[in-house]
Amino acid sequence: MALFNDEQLQTLRQEVDRWSETTLKKTLDRRPERYEKFMTTSSVPVRRLYTPLDIADLDYMRDLGMPGEYPYTRGVHSTMYRGRLWTMRMFSGFGTAEETNQRYKYLLSQGNMGLSVAFDMPTLYGYDTDAPEALGEFGKCGVAVSSLADMEVLFDGIPLGDISTSMTINSPAAILWAMYIVTAEKQGYKREQLRGTIQNDILKEYIAQKEFLFPPKPSMRLVTDTIEFGTRELPLWNTISISGYHIREAGSTAVQELAFTLADGFAYVEAALERGLDIDAFAPRLSFFFNVHNDFFEEIAKFRAARRIWARAMREKYGAKNPRSWMLRTHAQTAGVSLTAQQPENNIVRVAIQALAAVLGGTQSLHTNSMDEALALPSEKAVTIALRTQQIIAHESGVANTIDPLAGSYYLEQLTTQMEEEANDYFRRIEALGGVIPAIEQGFFQREIAEAAYRYQMEIDTRRRLVVGVNEYVAEEPIEIPLLEMDPNGYDRQVARLQRVRAERDNSAVQKALAELADYARGDENLMPPIIEAVKVYATLGEITDVFREVFGIYHEPVFF
Repeated sequence: MALFNDEQLQTLRQEVDRWSETTLKKTLDRRPERYEKFMTTSSVPVRRLYTPLDIADLDYMRDLGMPGEYPYTRGVHSTMYRGRLWTMRMFSGFGTAEETNQRYKYLLSQGNMGLSVAFDMPTLYGYDTDAPEALGEFGKCGVAVSSLADMEVLFDGIPLGDISTSMTINSPAAILWAMYIVTAEKQGYKREQLRGTIQNDILKEYIAQKEFLFPPKPSMRLVTDTIEFGTRELPLWNTISISGYHIREAGSTAVQELAFTLADGFAYVEAALERGLDIDAFAPRLSFFFNVHNDFFEEIAKFRAARRIWARAMREKYGAKNPRSWMLRTHAQTAGVSLTAQQPENNIVRVAIQALAAVLGGTQSLHTNSMDEALALPSEKAVTIALRTQQIIAHESGVANTIDPLAGSYYLEQLTTQMEEEANDYFRRIEALGGVIPAIEQGFFQREIAEAAYRYQMEIDTRRRLVVGVNEYVAEEPIEIPLLEMDPNGYDRQVARLQRVRAERDNSAVQKALAELADYARGDENLMPPIIEAVKVYATLGEITDVFREVFGIYHEPVFF
């Protein structure tokens, strides 16, 4: 269903020419524009004016459709936020499980709708807190979890059958998920009651974040095992959050984030299909995780383009029949990389703009960063302001009252289509390299991101791009906001609990469970059942990961630059 006819477009073209030669020319002669070239955060040129001429080929039902219907450009739910607000989920974790447990209870008391676990660096790399490799990194970027005992403390007094929990963990994702499952079962809940997400996106680790452990092939096996196990045992759980967030944080453009994230998603779909899974059995539980940067319209367009691309591929390329398999459901987080240590209160404004873009883009879940995150883990005051930002948008701004309110904007629709076309070009280039893993091995993604990051930084260094408080409106003033202080005795308490676990558990049962896990790892059966059995007897994260290190080997990234 075309929106404009040729006669109307021809008349408009003449009017645009007339305006350019008269009204616009007089204004430019009197007062030139601020820049010779305007651009988005991703350095995409932005034209002076957008009209129906820019979306002349837009077909309403083909390209937009209705909310809750294919191709989901206007949203995955037919009433969107009129029926239910997005989940407000603050990413939290620091120090010991006890400290983080108290933060979770505070957030829930303040209106947080779900929990999101940040793990510390040793946990992300599969090391116990007292491992030599973990020295000096305890609790700095998240909470330390070395065994089931830590997970039990982390969620003490929090009913896991009643809330949704997201865990940002990748290489050891299957192990931490097993700990969560066992903790919930010990609370009295059944697996089919549990709701949440494990990030579990190993491909973006090779591309951007670099927290990989094992080579790509066994790593993909672990991801596929979790998809298969979740499909059968935990029907409400999202077994993977296909993440563009870290791709963007590494310096990519919005289009690269869009294209590389969806390419990873297609690779996971194909791996599950090769396993013999029915696409309509697992695809509805795939979820996504996007960054929300500073350029308001570019970010909104990215979400809309992502839904349209995913829906078309799932239905037309992969043959999914269930409409839920066509829906791209996504979490969003405001851009950590956009936060400045200078004048940190300004970050409140940046986060508010980014959060508003995520909501107008149609996210299902949102985390807002805190103003102090360029300096430290969030303080209670800062995280409360970040949560209140979402609540004000939800209840006071009016943007949740209607569905996709910016639809039909000539600029937004043109930008959405442009991003879709550029993403499709990237898909063709990745396919020509043999797919995602061969492209990773050839350094394609890494080079593309590095070039984009370099260009962006050069724009700041040459003042082609202004950042308030950094290269413009600079003020030499002390930082006066309160920063988080962790328990100085937290490390000793954490190590004491770990030593107590090793002393009090049945160590013969642990060794038996680890040996059985190694046998499974050398074969091709699903690894989740033996991981769960090892967790139940309090095998530690490091011990389980060491089994995989021994069987799978350790991945060393080739040098590309």
